[in-house]
Amino acid sequence: MNFPERFSNLPEYAFPRLRSLLDHHEPGGPAIAMTIGEPQHAPPGFVGEVLAANLGGFGKYPPNDGTPELLAAISAWVKRRFGADVPAEGIMALNGTREGLFGALIALCPEAKAGRRPLVLVPNPFYQVYAVAAIAIDAEPVFVPATAATGFLPDYAGLPAEVLDRVAVAYLCSPSNPQGAVASKEYLAELIGLAEKHDFIIFADECYSEIYRDAPPTGALEVAAEIGANPERVYVFHSLSKRSNLPGLRSGFVAGGPRGMARIRQLRAYAGAPLPLPLQRVAERVWSDEAHVVENRALYQEKYRIADEVFGGLQAYQAPEGGFFLWLPVEDGEQAALKLWRQTGVRVLPGAYLGREVEGGNPGRGYIRVAMVAPRDEMRRGLIQLRDCLYK
Repeated sequence: MNFPERFSNLPEYAFPRLRSLLDHHEPGGPAIAMTIGEPQHAPPGFVGEVLAANLGGFGKYPPNDGTPELLAAISAWVKRRFGADVPAEGIMALNGTREGLFGALIALCPEAKAGRRPLVLVPNPFYQVYAVAAIAIDAEPVFVPATAATGFLPDYAGLPAEVLDRVAVAYLCSPSNPQGAVASKEYLAELIGLAEKHDFIIFADECYSEIYRDAPPTGALEVAAEIGANPERVYVFHSLSKRSNLPGLRSGFVAGGPRGMARIRQLRAYAGAPLPLPLQRVAERVWSDEAHVVENRALYQEKYRIADEVFGGLQAYQAPEGGFFLWLPVEDGEQAALKLWRQTGVRVLPGAYLGREVEGGNPGRGYIRVAMVAPRDEMRRGLIQLRDCLYK
């Protein structure tokens, strides 16, 4: 199958679909954008100073894997945050985490597993790059429902053994996008044990790990170290976009076992786009500072309280444990999003746009995703309008 044929059946990406749904209708009031997860809180105040001091670096080719100083800063952060010892050779800086989530599958997924086309496990609904990466390498994505019945995390352990034996890679997002569910230590230990038994790799997308309601989410590297798992079993992906309100910096990292990281680095050497040197200097400083992260998290925790206040009387409301999305049940996500836009001007994303139709059902169809990124008062106003329009 050639490249165009592989992608011919992909649904249109979520946000062009949303524009097609809404943009030929007039909003029912001043527009409030609650669709895309683009952080709006202030970035760390020192970013401009560090960038200005390193502008000369734009005149140099940047280190492909990350400067030694940046890798050391990331390694130190992983140790502080998760208690895991990951040396610099087990880390690679990314030009945005999406690059890593895509490229790592190309680097690490075998051409066959158990003598057949490899399977890639994908939670459903999901961040769309997971499925596109699988399709790009001609692996078969298996969409596993992550619904209220499974705690909004995929029940990979419930898959048949003959399916698990063909799995090459399993994607997991915790805190999950879009539902805000956090994988417990027990869940992660079970998943890692499953990977050991059936010989597959876990790609843990932990980009929302620093935005949480109460306790810090457990990390996959943390659990892997505690249970003594093969270091090649788990690769984690982190970003400064959400943690530090720097989506435009395009800075993240992947960390994992040395053999797999060597292959990821080799692919990047030929096909990747390393982060410009001045931006690596900024990232180095940002990973080393926690004060701004604490302040940012406090702002989101206040937004959780606002959401609880607005929706607390609704039996169907389930507060997120982490991340900055609300996953609100409705009868039909598209109809709800259109009604909300036409009557109030509040703009949300139909949940079906983040899911995939499997056996006649899309687990996102009966939901809308609401991003809590707008300024506090605007967000409160938008949530109240949403509640009054859709739930009263």
